[in-house]
Order: sequence, then structure tokens, then C-alpha cells
Amino acid sequence: MDFFLKGIVQAFELLFSGDAETYSAIAATVTVSGYAMVASLTMGIPLGFALGHLKFPGRRQARLVVDTMLSLPTVFIGLLVYAMLSRQGPLGHMGLLFTLPGIAIGQTILALPIVIALTASAVEGMDANLRTTLLSLGAGRLQLVTGIILEVRHSILAAALTAYGRVMTEVGISMMVGGNIKWHTRTITTAIALETSRGKFATGIALGMVLLLIAFAVSISVSFLRKK
Repeated sequence: MDFFLKGIVQAFELLFSGDAETYSAIAATVTVSGYAMVASLTMGIPLGFALGHLKFPGRRQARLVVDTMLSLPTVFIGLLVYAMLSRQGPLGHMGLLFTLPGIAIGQTILALPIVIALTASAVEGMDANLRTTLLSLGAGRLQLVTGIILEVRHSILAAALTAYGRVMTEVGISMMVGGNIKWHTRTITTAIALETSRGKFATGIALGMVLLLIAFAVSISVSFLRKK
């Protein structure tokens, strides 16, 4: 118990002293998760809207694929992206392996199904009379889409926060695609795994506390939006 308490004290010292290595991992995590969320939201919201609103052949199969991707292990995604970005892979010439954008590609694949599935569910669960009301008021196609998205905006934001929480806490993709390179691609989760295995318990606790604070903030936000 004393060992654990000592680690917490040292963790606070690292955080408040502005330890460069600790904050480098935090900055890398925020940067790569930001890239991933911008990409996943840009693609996921339109695709989720289409999946939840439109009727087309293969819609049920497409929903099954999206739901299946929700449970993809991060290690498998990391392996897939590593194979694509390696020298022998189709995207090897882009030099994205062991870079933050490379990690972001993997995290986008992780977050995208979450955004699509939850957006589609939100659109499917809205008031069935909304579309009829908007059309009766003379709404065009763009106005119809805008009106539906505004109606389910809280659910879409909750989907974004859920995806962000998933991206922030993953370790498999960051480890395999990023290589856990110090000062470069080392994220909070990979740093925790490495530093704890090296016996640097305080650093692991410090980063874990930051991760816990972020996860807590996301959970509170999702809970608040669900009540809304």
C-alpha cells in the first residue's frame, strides 16, 4: 500500500512539475485522437444518416457489417493497418508507418463504426412524423436532411463522445502502428504499458490519472446528453 501511495505522490510531482516526457505522451495522444475524430465524424455522420434514413438494397447487410465492426479487436486493426502501411503494403510508399497520422488511420477505423452505428440508430429512433411534417412545410432535400440532423444532434454528439473515449483508451493500434517511439509516437496508453513494465510506477500512475480524467469527462458528457 505504501508503494502505491508513494507512486501517487510522485505522479502528482511529475504532472505539476511539467515533466517533458509525460506531457509529450499526452500531446501525442491528443493530436492523434483529434485526427481520428475529425476523419471519423466527417465520414461517419453522413454514412450513419444514410444507413438510418434511406431504404436501399443490402441495407440490412450493411448494418450487420457495421455492427460486427463494433467488436473488432484493436490488435487486429493494428495488424491490418501495419500490413497496409509497411514497405510491402499498398500504402507503404506514403511513409506513414510509425507516425501519428498512421496511428490516426487505425483509430479512425476503430471509431468509424461507432459513429455510423449510433448515428443510424438515432435517425431510426426519431419521431416518425418529423419527415412528413418537414415535407408538408415545403422543405427541400437539403432542408430535410438538416432538420433531421438537428433533431438528433444530441445523439450524434453522444456518439462522437463515445467514439472519442474508445479512441483515447486503445493501446493495440498505437503500439503496433506507432511503434511506441519516445518523443514521437508514444501515447498515454503505450507509455503506461512501457513505463510500468520498466518499474517506473509513478509515470504510469501519472499518465493513468490523466487518462482517467479524460475518460471520466467523456462519461459524464455522454450521461448528460443521454438525459437530454
